[in-house]
Amino acid sequence: MNDDALERLTQLHGIGASYRDFRNRPCSITRNSKLAVLTAMAVDASDEAVIDAAISRHQTVHWMKMLPPVVVATRDKPVAIAVSVPLALNAKTADWSITLESGEVRRGQAVLHALTVLEQGAIEGRKFQRVSLDLPQDLPLGYHSINVALNTGLAGDARLIITPESCYEPPVILKGERVWGISVQLYALRSSGNWGMGDFRDLRELIELSAPLGCGIIGLNPLHALMPANPAHISPYSPSSREFLNVLYITVPDVPEFAQCAAAVDHVKAAAFQKTLAELRASERVDYVRVAEAKFIVLRMLYESFRTAHLKAGTERALAFRKYVESRGEPLRLHAIFDALDAHLRLLGPQYWGWPSWPEEYQDPTSPGVNRFARERIQEVEYFLYLQWLAEEQLGAAQQLARRRGMSIGLYGDIAVGANPGGSETWANRHLYRQGASVGAPPDALALKGQDWGIPPQDPTELRNQQYQPFIVMIRNNMRAVSALRLDHAMTLFRLWWVPRGLSSAQGAYVHYPLQDLIAILALESHRNECIVIGEDLGTVPPDVYAAMERYHAYHYKVLLFERGDDGVFKEPSAYVPHALATVTTHDLPTLRGWWEGTDIVLRESLSLYPSVEIRDEVQRTREAERIAMMHALVAQRLWYWQSHEPLPAYSPALSRAIHAYLGLTLSNVAMMQIEDLIGMTDAVNVPGTDQEHANWQRKIVLPSAEIFARDEVRDMLDAMDQARNGDNPNG
Repeated sequence: MNDDALERLTQLHGIGASYRDFRNRPCSITRNSKLAVLTAMAVDASDEAVIDAAISRHQTVHWMKMLPPVVVATRDKPVAIAVSVPLALNAKTADWSITLESGEVRRGQAVLHALTVLEQGAIEGRKFQRVSLDLPQDLPLGYHSINVALNTGLAGDARLIITPESCYEPPVILKGERVWGISVQLYALRSSGNWGMGDFRDLRELIELSAPLGCGIIGLNPLHALMPANPAHISPYSPSSREFLNVLYITVPDVPEFAQCAAAVDHVKAAAFQKTLAELRASERVDYVRVAEAKFIVLRMLYESFRTAHLKAGTERALAFRKYVESRGEPLRLHAIFDALDAHLRLLGPQYWGWPSWPEEYQDPTSPGVNRFARERIQEVEYFLYLQWLAEEQLGAAQQLARRRGMSIGLYGDIAVGANPGGSETWANRHLYRQGASVGAPPDALALKGQDWGIPPQDPTELRNQQYQPFIVMIRNNMRAVSALRLDHAMTLFRLWWVPRGLSSAQGAYVHYPLQDLIAILALESHRNECIVIGEDLGTVPPDVYAAMERYHAYHYKVLLFERGDDGVFKEPSAYVPHALATVTTHDLPTLRGWWEGTDIVLRESLSLYPSVEIRDEVQRTREAERIAMMHALVAQRLWYWQSHEPLPAYSPALSRAIHAYLGLTLSNVAMMQIEDLIGMTDAVNVPGTDQEHANWQRKIVLPSAEIFARDEVRDMLDAMDQARNGDNPNG
């Protein structure tokens, strides 16, 4: 096989030839991995002739399409679109018209021979040249369309997206103030009123408790839609759809229909149901299956009440629901149809685990079978539309409460890297997702065997052909009710590690994405929704990503435990960059107490996550050095008194206070504390590299929120953070 031809084909499809690992060592992608990724992309590369034909087809599309599908440009900067012109037509002029989002139309004409020639080429003897057509620089921000027509009659259309120069920053940051907040896994919150998992009322309670103490932001785990018909599927990072919400977070008694539905009230008051709720609240872990059973029984009643009292009567609340459904459009309709189909088919047997296992007539959302199902089961579909409406209402109410209570930012959301292969998002757009591969990560310090997250990657070529609409809808929907949004694994804007089916995580390859276009669109949606953008840029981050984040003021994600120099010394607070969110630890790392006491090392060893005893011993030695370095850092900032000949202190609330005060002193504009660390919890939220081996995404906070904030040591810790954020050393 011609290696040059294979390399050319992989380049055309964005597959990288090499990368640097977490130790900064160069690593080459093997031929076998390249071929496997091409296969996952549905590109046949089985022999030299097939490869040549694939390259030829790619070039044909490149020249035959008059305009690219989409052009992304910056406001008040030169705007140009590349136009492919067949020379045989002998065209003289090109007329262009831009239809703005507002409906206004702008027109112009260009003389072709006066335009800059970008490149020349030929397909089957036909010669082409691509010219640069300049457009007005004063186009407004937004999503516009452009049509270009040659005087010979040949014409083409494209989407034209005009974006701001940088992402949005709120007034509090622009004034030079630094904000602090508390991050939670919402499902893990305890209270005397929830139904066994944290819900939107618990979120409002947390806002009420923390806002008076100076907290300006509440961080949340991804609230993406999971699968109501399969509540045992619980990972927020493997959602059915990232465009919609997990309806299990609905606080049932807060639904307006609840008080009006006597059957629902009586059902909830019944002794047997109250006993169930008491058991669910008392459990150490969230029992998602039983929680779902309890909630969905009552939510069904509320939907029936809503139909009778509002939809049939055409009340204002019914009109609000209809307006919501219309505004969310086709994506919401398909998501509701998916949930209804999923619920229907799962009743027929366990063989139906997701849409790839469904009967063929239901696998295509545009098929007659799907349309027939939606017509025949219109109320089933409407029920799931209703649930999404309730969830969005309650989340929006929490954000409004945060702002009323004086939080300078409010809610901080999180968006997962991808979606479950059997879920709504991949079903609704099958051509975008490549089921022959999954997203993961090469071996690194956290997962020395590499990671395979089991979620299918998007095809970058297809994403561009769809004019980035799936990305736009996803970002817009996630920003709707929050004022800050974290992108898990921000490198997804630039490249993703594809793990072809049948290969190990270490045998994958990086596939590249249009970074500049995607981050510019993020900036546009950021301004439209007044939402800070935060990119989780941990691990091995290419320089291109750092540069783009700096240019667009997308916030970096700084984890104190990782912020050390080559000599192992923790960075001083003054060395942190302002455009960043800083935190001590994350949901994928041990809690602060777990890190200090080394319980995470013991756990990972018990789960066989260390390739060898030698590596485990190296991790233990490194941890001891890190703890010593932490003490030196605290002493340097006058947050602790300790001398190197003394033993390290045991974990205590005072030690946690000092470490969080150190975090508060950093120059990063936002600092986040995990609620687990306020009370010294040990158990981790998630252990990367595990699925069934560890109870991820299940353990609850050991105390109700009200009890946590009533503790003197917690209020002292929060006060120390508040002082540090205001530039004062909490120890004087």
